[in-house]
Amino acid sequence: MITLSCPLRMSMKMPSSFCHSQFCTSSSNLAGRILAPIMVQALDFSNNFFLGTPIIRNPNYNFHQNEIWVLRRNRQARGMVGGRVTTTANEGIQTDSTTLTSLISVDPPRGTRDFPPEDMRLRSWLFQHFREVSRLFAFEEIDFPVLESEELFVRKAGEEITQQLYNFEDKGGRRVALRPELTPSLARLVLQKGKSLSLPLKWFAIGQCWRYERMTRGRRREHYQWNMDIIGISGVEAEAELLSAIVTFFTRLGITASDVGIKISNRKVLQAVLARYSIPDESFAAVCVIVDKIEKLPRSEIENELAALQVPSDAIDGILQALTLKSLDDLEDLLGAESGAVAELKQLFALADGYGFSDWLNFDASVVRGLAYYTGTVFEAFDRERKLRAICGGGRYDQLLSTYGGADTPACGFGFGDAVIIELLKERKLMPELGHVVDDVVLALEDHLKAPAAMVAAHLRNAGRVVDLVLETKRLKWVFKHTERLHAKRLVLLGATEWNRGTLRVKDLITREESDVTLDDLLT
Repeated sequence: MITLSCPLRMSMKMPSSFCHSQFCTSSSNLAGRILAPIMVQALDFSNNFFLGTPIIRNPNYNFHQNEIWVLRRNRQARGMVGGRVTTTANEGIQTDSTTLTSLISVDPPRGTRDFPPEDMRLRSWLFQHFREVSRLFAFEEIDFPVLESEELFVRKAGEEITQQLYNFEDKGGRRVALRPELTPSLARLVLQKGKSLSLPLKWFAIGQCWRYERMTRGRRREHYQWNMDIIGISGVEAEAELLSAIVTFFTRLGITASDVGIKISNRKVLQAVLARYSIPDESFAAVCVIVDKIEKLPRSEIENELAALQVPSDAIDGILQALTLKSLDDLEDLLGAESGAVAELKQLFALADGYGFSDWLNFDASVVRGLAYYTGTVFEAFDRERKLRAICGGGRYDQLLSTYGGADTPACGFGFGDAVIIELLKERKLMPELGHVVDDVVLALEDHLKAPAAMVAAHLRNAGRVVDLVLETKRLKWVFKHTERLHAKRLVLLGATEWNRGTLRVKDLITREESDVTLDDLLT
């Protein structure tokens, strides 16, 4: 039993942060008074144990969140009770056996997450679906460093992403950044491999990305992202294949076309509009970045930003009017049947009919995507109830490799984050039940049977069963509660009598039946 009191031996000096009413049961003097029993807890206020030892609680004191104290064992500890207090205000309370130290902040950095077991099971489940869909479409998995050269992401089109970098100078004087997205790393890898690669490439990646941005529902400063990319195919057949993969993923999770739609457009639509007003090509990427904010900012702010690029007022009106188009017939009336954008979009919708997912698609000229490197088809998946931000997005980026010194190479892909899809599953009540499931719990009822119990556990594990071996000597009452928490299917007990007979006691935790079986029969 740990206490911090000894009425006959303990006196104390209190740091200024301590209050008499918190720690003393009587008298107005601090020095030389009896220190009442204190419950010292870390993290869990309902836990009355520290390192397996019960702790007495003073019912007259409630710990504030910022006044949690933990026991640190002194290297020269000789016992847990008694001792004269020798302390300063900076050291907290010390005895010859313990130190009370203020607890560090236990929250992860703002905008980031921990993954305790229940959250890790959900993340693994989601990633498994990412990987399985990629496998079904014959894509190969790749990965890149989380830390990349800053120049890989710094572009001059005014994209938000370049302003949200976690970037710094490393100890060697190099400018580096935590990757905010995966596509530039993909481009770097393709350039690195050069002519050793045989096109087309069908690659996918699941990686953590970092952006210092304002947090909203489904938006954090770190997230994991699933990317699928096709390198070396110039036709919209590549986009159709990627869209089919996205729809396949949604369908596997129970999400339907009535839950989610995919808005489709083409950067060539805006390019054609700008050409009508003689807007120079070098302004195209910056204009795309601005009009991508059309659903986030008032029209007046969009107009002001376009005017700052020297876009004439009549061109601004023409651009914003074109972005309201919602049908291919209206687009054809605006641009003409010979327009490359119209032809590509018609072909893409025809391919969607062939795949069987055309009911998921909506033409929407306002979709341009906020990254400067897109050159053709662009798309975003959205929640039809409009409660969430974009679920995923992508498009064609035929000129990205040339911006890094390579040759123009046809390419397209998408990024699919892990945060918004979880919010959507919650909204639609489609969250999976992912308990920690164990096949067998193995327990030695006596200490001398721990080695045989380890052998039994190894035997079962070698056969592919999930086995929890109880490593300490525990009472059966504790073991039964433990099996319930693990959702175990069987309890395997090693008792002296049964073991001497060459058998084990097995309790089926589903049927509640018990039997004695041999080791070989455990697997039948």
